Amino acid sequence: MKEIVHKKLNQLQATAICGNDISSSCLYVSALTILYAGQYAWISLLIVAIVLFLFRKIYGEVVGAIPLNGGAYNVLLNTSTKRLASLAATLTVLSYMATAVISASEGMHYLHGIFEGLNVTIATVVVLILFTGLAILGIGESAFVAVVIFLTHIGTLTLLVLTSIWFILNHGLDIFHFNWQTPITSGSIRTALFLGFSAAMLGISGFESSANFVEEQEHGVFPKTLRNMWGIVSFFNPVIAILLISVIPLTEVGENKESLLAHLGQTTGGAWLAWLISIDAVMVLCGAVLTSFVGVSGLLNRMTLDRILPNYFLKTNKRGAHYRIVISFLILCISVLFATSGHLESLAGVYTFSFLAVMALFGIGNLLLKYKRSKLPRPERARGIAVVAAVSFVIAAFIGNMELNINSFYTFLQYMIPALVFIGIMLNRVMLIRLLIEALEYFYQPLRRMVIVSNRYLQNLSTQINSQEFVFFTKGDDITILNKVLQYVEDNETTKKLKIVHVKNDSTSNEALKKDLEVLDRAYDGLDIEYLEIQGVFGPEIIDELSEKWKIPKNFMFIGSPGNRFSYRVADLGGVRLIM
Repeated sequence: MKEIVHKKLNQLQATAICGNDISSSCLYVSALTILYAGQYAWISLLIVAIVLFLFRKIYGEVVGAIPLNGGAYNVLLNTSTKRLASLAATLTVLSYMATAVISASEGMHYLHGIFEGLNVTIATVVVLILFTGLAILGIGESAFVAVVIFLTHIGTLTLLVLTSIWFILNHGLDIFHFNWQTPITSGSIRTALFLGFSAAMLGISGFESSANFVEEQEHGVFPKTLRNMWGIVSFFNPVIAILLISVIPLTEVGENKESLLAHLGQTTGGAWLAWLISIDAVMVLCGAVLTSFVGVSGLLNRMTLDRILPNYFLKTNKRGAHYRIVISFLILCISVLFATSGHLESLAGVYTFSFLAVMALFGIGNLLLKYKRSKLPRPERARGIAVVAAVSFVIAAFIGNMELNINSFYTFLQYMIPALVFIGIMLNRVMLIRLLIEALEYFYQPLRRMVIVSNRYLQNLSTQINSQEFVFFTKGDDITILNKVLQYVEDNETTKKLKIVHVKNDSTSNEALKKDLEVLDRAYDGLDIEYLEIQGVFGPEIIDELSEKWKIPKNFMFIGSPGNRFSYRVADLGGVRLIM
């Protein structure tokens, strides 16, 4: 049967999918920043633009070196441990979940302003279901809808900016002068800028999304999506903040914070512009829901391939969409919506802190990449001092948001801890199964028959999990490097079988390597080590051949970090992981 080849996303399509999320921030981030920084809000927003500029190279370096789905999870999986990578993945999923629910609900609140009889909760559920269906249809259909929404939104924001400028030219800057002389409610200018910056950092949520579906993008598109997203928020957010303080008295900002841009449109253009902005808000917030579904699908599929989640989620439909992941994510979103009774202020904390934590972890992943994978080719490099500065800014924003609302941080912990417990169970399921077997034998001796049946099932389950073979392609490494490889496999993977494969282009046998492996085989009783020498040239072809022959998925195959002379990109190897 002929394999279906799915068309990759071009620059506009990829930018639209992730850009709807980050550009939807223009609807609320200016109001939020003005509430804390007042007339200096535009400065806080410019600082955020500088931070985002630093992250452009951070993301560009990481994804350029390891262009695989997963974002922060991917870089930490290839530079640190599976546990730290799982933490980043959990935070990313929480961020997507909160984004999807909040965006759908806020969009329906805007629609309720137009159609007052609308039931917001039911409408939110309908939106989530509609975009679930769209995600199941496939990323091509999702991209078409995303492009329409994105272009409409950019056009609407541009119209609002031009109308506001025309209004100022005709009415002068009296309101701007009045607002500029208004006393700052947050205390000193320094405090106002810090709190404004902390709030404004929420306006770049979505920047990380492109890295979660990079494999669906055409070659060279990813860095362009980063550039485009940076340009959008760096222009519109500060400009809209300046226009707001030039047109709207600061005392009216709090009263209209839920729909401040619609209020700006009403003031500068009239009811028609306010109505247009409200319709645009509904569309782009729904577009942010789509971003969440696309991003989480790519991430959870990668986690499932790495056996962090059950294989149940690997099933795809004829269009190649992971419909079980999408439907499960829908159930999670709807359950959270009803658990909060539609009052989503608590979810805002989950969204805030999980997003900022993911950004910080991505920066840390970049530093680990520089230290552990220094020889790995990459199209661009972020300077170490710039990475440290960017991570420091994110940590400052994290602390600032704790100061703004400590209760939101506690809510974030309430969601994060159960998620981490579930991931911890999946990562340690073999040990837990073994403990359960021992507990059954100890506590239920009177029910011997039931214990035997239960133990047989659990033993089979444990054997099935451990039976998955892994492969490490060695370059003839010395015993020190091979020892680190075995330590990594033992600490991070649930397996009892490891093939050590040496691909060589001559007929000589590496006797020293064989002796080293005999020593290591005795030292690692829990691992069944098999050494194989294969003649050929290491590359995608031999990986494909061995993966098919041995029935071992490519993400269960490991290599050390390749040098600059390596003929292929890591992406060409089909998902082979870097562990050394």
